[in-house]
Amino acid sequence: MKHTIVMTGASRGIGRAAAEHILRRSPDVHLLVVARGSSGARLAAELATGGHTVSYVPADLGSLDSVRRAATEIRDRLDRGDLPPLRGFVGNAGIQYTNALTEGADGFEATFTVNVLANHLFVRLLQDRFAAPARMVITVSDTHFGDFRHNLGMVPGPAWTSPDTLARTGAFTRPDTPAGGRTAYSTSKLAAIYLVHAYARRLPAGIDAVAYNPGFVPGTGLARNAGPVSRFAMRRIMPVMTLTPFATGRDAAGRYLADIVLGTTRAPTGSYVDRGRVDRSSDESYDPRREDELWEAVERFRAYASER
Repeated sequence: MKHTIVMTGASRGIGRAAAEHILRRSPDVHLLVVARGSSGARLAAELATGGHTVSYVPADLGSLDSVRRAATEIRDRLDRGDLPPLRGFVGNAGIQYTNALTEGADGFEATFTVNVLANHLFVRLLQDRFAAPARMVITVSDTHFGDFRHNLGMVPGPAWTSPDTLARTGAFTRPDTPAGGRTAYSTSKLAAIYLVHAYARRLPAGIDAVAYNPGFVPGTGLARNAGPVSRFAMRRIMPVMTLTPFATGRDAAGRYLADIVLGTTRAPTGSYVDRGRVDRSSDESYDPRREDELWEAVERFRAYASER
């Protein structure tokens, strides 16, 4: 039966590979990609090659007003019957800055806006349009463990504090440095896992929420805001690591994501999937008090954004 999957972050890297796998393996999917400006039309046309059904909605994930407009357009298209029933949302887009001082359009820190608030807004605005059984998959990161085994010391671990502080610039030590930006990234991914747990508890039966960790995947564009040396290393040197157990190739990471979206990888709601298998996320990620505090904060933030 024809159905819709909405996907962010499909233009490059893991997301592009996952989109291609989803379309190749599931001809009943209408893939709706969310992308910035005119790039969405180009992306949809490229993915539609071979007779696949792909459309797009423009959005800047760094602006909650833009995300809200995109979600509203998706709702309207579903209500008019222009899209088949909604059965999937893939929040794959992510960003990492070279500092923790970059402010988004709504006054929130930019990493937190893209990696946490944009996904949350899509989930909350679309949740009553899902046709069960449905699945939401949020791409997270094993940097949330904060140990050498999971990220070889390349990214500092999360530094959790009040969500009201995390959502604003300057929340971390040395916020003007790349280390501050990386801490903002790992902390945002921990926040995303808390929200997946919250969705699993709060969303109606038949709508599953899963966190997906692709592992370290060089060459995805995640470091596009880094300095020239780091960008060169990620593009030219780090890809060699995919020949070792310490990194995942782009196509393999995309395939693992597609497996979760399509249900090939069986994962109960609230799961953390490490590449191709359900696993346990960090001990820190199972904290109901933090989860509730974060939920209250992001609900307040999305209401605030709609009133501006």
